[in-house]
Amino acid sequence: MQYHMPSRLYFGPGQIQTLSTVIAAKNPVLVTDKGVVRAGLAGQVLDQLGNMPVYDSIEANPKSDTINKIAADLRRQKPDLVIGLGGGSPLDAGKALSLLATNPGNIQDYEGKEKYTVDPLPFAAIPTTCGTGSEVTWVSVITDVARRFKMSIKGPKLYPAVSIVDPDLIATLPAPMIAATGLDALTHAVEAYLAKPATLITDTHAVKAVGLILGSIEKAFADIQGNARQREDLMYGSMVAGLAFGNADVTAVHCISESIGALYDIPHGVANAMFLPHVLDYNRPACTRKMAALARTTGIDAGSDDQAAKMFIRKIKDLSRALDIPTFPDLNIGSDQFALIAEMSFQNNSNASNPRDLGPADYRNILEAALGA
Repeated sequence: MQYHMPSRLYFGPGQIQTLSTVIAAKNPVLVTDKGVVRAGLAGQVLDQLGNMPVYDSIEANPKSDTINKIAADLRRQKPDLVIGLGGGSPLDAGKALSLLATNPGNIQDYEGKEKYTVDPLPFAAIPTTCGTGSEVTWVSVITDVARRFKMSIKGPKLYPAVSIVDPDLIATLPAPMIAATGLDALTHAVEAYLAKPATLITDTHAVKAVGLILGSIEKAFADIQGNARQREDLMYGSMVAGLAFGNADVTAVHCISESIGALYDIPHGVANAMFLPHVLDYNRPACTRKMAALARTTGIDAGSDDQAAKMFIRKIKDLSRALDIPTFPDLNIGSDQFALIAEMSFQNNSNASNPRDLGPADYRNILEAALGA
């Protein structure tokens, strides 16, 4: 059994105010998006660390063209630290840019595991949503524009050198973002628990994360500013879920959501929340016992494992409805696209981690079931 997580973590309300003591880089750059800048969060970083180049053009699903363009500029800038500020997209983009700042070529050249020859620049992660987990993982997910495919770029040197996780940074998130990113974090935790590479260590993190997220997300959704305890539990649950899936991997939910995200630019958290119950239902025959065990840790009392697993799936469906998560039919994706989505899902690197062996036909079955939701 192996577990690896070398990032230095700072967690708690107000931690963003410690930046100047935590980060001592001489020539940093900030990678973020325009929404984070408009919310004034980038200003909090600049107020403490001083002026620095700010790259705020990162999309909801960061694209290879954007990454490659910024990387060319970074090679001229020669920074000594990349700071990622935002949700999963700016954090993943920051990791990719820390790699390209010290290595030649385009980000497409580094798809896969540890393809870099020179260590990436140190990377500092500051999440501003409660769903990414990227602040404690070694993975960067970037959309290859030419292939319309989400690539996974992995390597132990892509772990953030430091992560500042401050629940106060999500106090102004709109309710739909709380719902989507919170259920994204729940998906990370549940998939990590059910994935084939799961271990006792990752299971412990996953179960903890599921309890934190389910215990806090509805009150956080209703009033994120007024429910400080739930805000903290949700952010903590998201981070702990990252500790789980960062070592155990994810499963078919991500295979589908990353395919749909690449093809139709659907926000990642929304797609994960949308497909989580449908994939769980399809996987249930292969992991009934473990799904039932997870159900019982969340307070579900059922006589049989099969009944407990079904009740857990129903609980997630009801939660998604209560949080106003769209359904698959709301995306208006025609069934004529299912063959392409299914094939891309099958080709995803995480397909092998799914508890049930899935081929393209299985993914089509899941899509058909979700279409009837």
